Amino acid sequence: MFSGIAEFHDWYAGRRRAHGYRVDRIPLDALDGWRTDPDSGNLVHRTGRFFTVEGLDVADSGREVSAWQQPIIVQPEQGVLGILVKEFGGVPHFLLQVKMEPGNVNGLQLSPTVQATRSNFTGAHGGRSVPYLEYFTAPRSGRVLSDVLQSEQASWFLAKRNRNMIVQVDGDVPVLEDFCWLDFEQIAQLLREPNLVNMDTRTVLAGAASWRDRDADLVADTFRGALARSWAPGNVALHDTTHLLSWFTEAKNRCTLARQLVPLTKVEGWGRRDGALVHDRDQHFAVIGVSVETDSREVARWHQPMFEPRSQGVIAFLVRRIGGVLHVLMQARTETGGFDGVEMAPTVQCQPDSYRGLPEERRPRFLAEVLEAPPERIRFDRVHSEEGGRFYHAQNRYLLVEVADGFPLRVPDDYAWITLRQLTDFVRYGNHLNVEARSLLTFAGFYKEDDE
Repeated sequence: MFSGIAEFHDWYAGRRRAHGYRVDRIPLDALDGWRTDPDSGNLVHRTGRFFTVEGLDVADSGREVSAWQQPIIVQPEQGVLGILVKEFGGVPHFLLQVKMEPGNVNGLQLSPTVQATRSNFTGAHGGRSVPYLEYFTAPRSGRVLSDVLQSEQASWFLAKRNRNMIVQVDGDVPVLEDFCWLDFEQIAQLLREPNLVNMDTRTVLAGAASWRDRDADLVADTFRGALARSWAPGNVALHDTTHLLSWFTEAKNRCTLARQLVPLTKVEGWGRRDGALVHDRDQHFAVIGVSVETDSREVARWHQPMFEPRSQGVIAFLVRRIGGVLHVLMQARTETGGFDGVEMAPTVQCQPDSYRGLPEERRPRFLAEVLEAPPERIRFDRVHSEEGGRFYHAQNRYLLVEVADGFPLRVPDDYAWITLRQLTDFVRYGNHLNVEARSLLTFAGFYKEDDE
């Protein structure tokens, strides 16, 4: 445990000095352990494990662009993202680790206690075992406070889900050298720093506000207390939960998305160039190869393909007070690779550069309201990384933008005003809030206006 953030940063700097790592870009054809399937062109691992990169054909998406083809990561196995929580002096603390991921812009970021794919924790890589895994696999010690199958980035994964878990323990837990206990207030401060708290930690922490077990009241109340101090969420909502579930179900019923896997060689608009698979207009993302060396992972060196975005994304909640209660404008978004087709997503979720030159009707709704918001209405604005195990230097600008009282209550059919309290209830269930929305919910929960 740390007495303050300065002590954490001293420890974090020490861990950075203690570890060595190197990530180099290499041509896809030079990836050791991977091959290009001669029939399909798909990228596959020699073991048949981990993941593949295949082609996806999308039609009738209901989005600004109706149809397209793209590479996509197919990883049907479910990983574990788990955080241990323990009270010290009546204050809940979370056990996090500094973890090197090849796609991280800064090498080490704060990760959950356990962040592992099934291939990792079953030893497919032939490396060391995953620390603390025994707390998250049955039979386990400790009390499960949150356990939900949640989606991953559906723009780049096909039907990928991970098990998000929070387990409370009472006994002694040995703390390994790359791990530390942090409380809510310390995490809140660290979320203000760019590219430090990784995506996997943010999605697991979003589940903290959903606890209903009586014995977990202290931890849940701490999270809800942060919401109350920041936003005074109250109990009166514009729409009740039954109405919102009906709205969500109707959006799923309305979804016309058609998708099918196709050989990677048949994906239109994409081709190999300079050792990578890139879009013809150099937009969206590229599939690149990397060589990794590190002394802090279960395996010391490996090669793999990664997705590299061509520009920074924007992920934003528009928020407004309705009857004195803060509401978030959510969209029921058709997700390209989503397990269930449609999930609740932030008001805006896109790479703006991908829409340059397109007419207004083909650009994401409310993007202008976010990008042109006056500074006094921006309540949170930070750049954070996405998952560094599959995505190379993927960064998004996360924003909470409070609109004026005159902003319309009537919104398009695939949007709805939802309170933060209602969102914390929906996050208890899989395939309701997408990973981007869960990150923003965590930022909202830990944010305080006097932080600025």
